[in-house]
Amino acid sequence: MLTMMKTTVKQTVLIVAAGVLAVGTLSAADLEPLPLKLPIPAFMGTPTDMELGPNVEPPSDKPRAPFMAPKGVQNVAAGKKVTSSDKSPITGSLELVTDGDKEANDDSFVELHRRTQWVQIDLEQKAALYAVIVWHAHNTYQVYRDVIVQVADDPDFTQNVKTIYNSDYDNSSGLGIGTDKEYFENYEGRLIDAKGAEGRYLRLYSRGSTYSALNRYTEVEAWGLPVK
Repeated sequence: MLTMMKTTVKQTVLIVAAGVLAVGTLSAADLEPLPLKLPIPAFMGTPTDMELGPNVEPPSDKPRAPFMAPKGVQNVAAGKKVTSSDKSPITGSLELVTDGDKEANDDSFVELHRRTQWVQIDLEQKAALYAVIVWHAHNTYQVYRDVIVQVADDPDFTQNVKTIYNSDYDNSSGLGIGTDKEYFENYEGRLIDAKGAEGRYLRLYSRGSTYSALNRYTEVEAWGLPVK
């Protein structure tokens, strides 16, 4: 049974984290759970008065399973410079996106204007990313629209652009139709399997939520390894 489990883990890593092939084939011994530190839940229970469309992932009342990643991965976004499509945020400042504070407090987030907006993180060097976690607003149940996450080699996103998540099912943000699910915000954040995508710059889009037309970002983490 143990041998079968190791084989399954190894195969899964090779499939969902293609980037690891650049540093060799990984086995179960090369992996460990991502060392996430979650914020305090701001509310409990599940929504009962919201209609779920076919593009919304039903909320779960179970904890998220540990995410297995290569040993030694770090949050390469921590403390890094953040820029945005919105030059004058309504509330907060852009550095709050990578300051490590994920709590649902009034001073823990930056809020951007209406319509599609993005925040961008300069990782300062090229990295292979295995997981990106975003906390928009976990103070109340809401579904963020057009959540799109991309990685690129240049700040203008013209070189080696990779889309690792796209929930824009009707192309309302103009970046292509996405096949990923919309989801309810909660204290765990949205963990996106980056599959080893390489790049120096990370950009996250959104287009308001079911709660507000504004775009809130509490924290973004990018777990990966530098590419030499």
